[in-house]
Amino acid sequence: MNAFVFLLPAFAACLILTGIHTYLGIHVVSRGVIFVDIALAQIAALGMTVAFLVGFEPGSQTAYFFALGFTCLAALFFAYFRHERIPQEALIGVSFAVSSALAILLSDRIPHGSEHLKYILSGNILWVSWPHIVKTALIYLVIGLFHYALRGRFLLVSTDPEEAARRGLKVWLWDLMFYVSFGLVITSSVQIGGILLVFSFLIVPALCSMLFYGGLRGRIFMGWAVGTVTSVGGIAASYFWDLPTGPAIVAGFGLALLVSLGIKRLAS
Repeated sequence: MNAFVFLLPAFAACLILTGIHTYLGIHVVSRGVIFVDIALAQIAALGMTVAFLVGFEPGSQTAYFFALGFTCLAALFFAYFRHERIPQEALIGVSFAVSSALAILLSDRIPHGSEHLKYILSGNILWVSWPHIVKTALIYLVIGLFHYALRGRFLLVSTDPEEAARRGLKVWLWDLMFYVSFGLVITSSVQIGGILLVFSFLIVPALCSMLFYGGLRGRIFMGWAVGTVTSVGGIAASYFWDLPTGPAIVAGFGLALLVSLGIKRLAS
């Protein structure tokens, strides 16, 4: 098997992650809840850990539904308590810390628990299978079509919730639909790439594109370009220098953001 054939599934997985995460990342940054992604990813990982504790493999279908159930409960929590007097970002931070601690406590009771923690943190995208890629792509396609059909209302609730409420939209209901669909994406993504990679795919392309474009279309196309180029660079670096693939791509995203900030500063 040559290198291209061996690395092709990982590259295809990165492309589908880039596709939907860039769009959702623009929503997350607009809402000012940057860490909701990593919190939901950690909560999904907690669900996988519970499934592992009771005897199911982390990559199994049952573990997936455990993770999805935990994520949906968190989505309901974030949507319901959005308008409390304390900042939503604080609730998200506490949720991340508590779910991380619970995952560590539960992993301490599982044989090979430390390997499981490493798996949910950095994933193993190099060994993702084609059936898993196709299943994930179909899930993302359905969610993408759902968001495209309702894009105007989702964008209004993300960017100006007061105006959305004035126009008669039930903001909490749209928040719930956003977080549940978002959680479905995150749950599927964590099984492929782990928490760190999912967070990077969601936030960094969106931040880079928002430095240069004000419109949604420009941001999405530039975000896709950043995600694609960084994925190719990260996968190539991991192959030629024998590095873990997920962390190599995450480091590449850090470099991409640094370069974007430098270019923007020089151009201004």
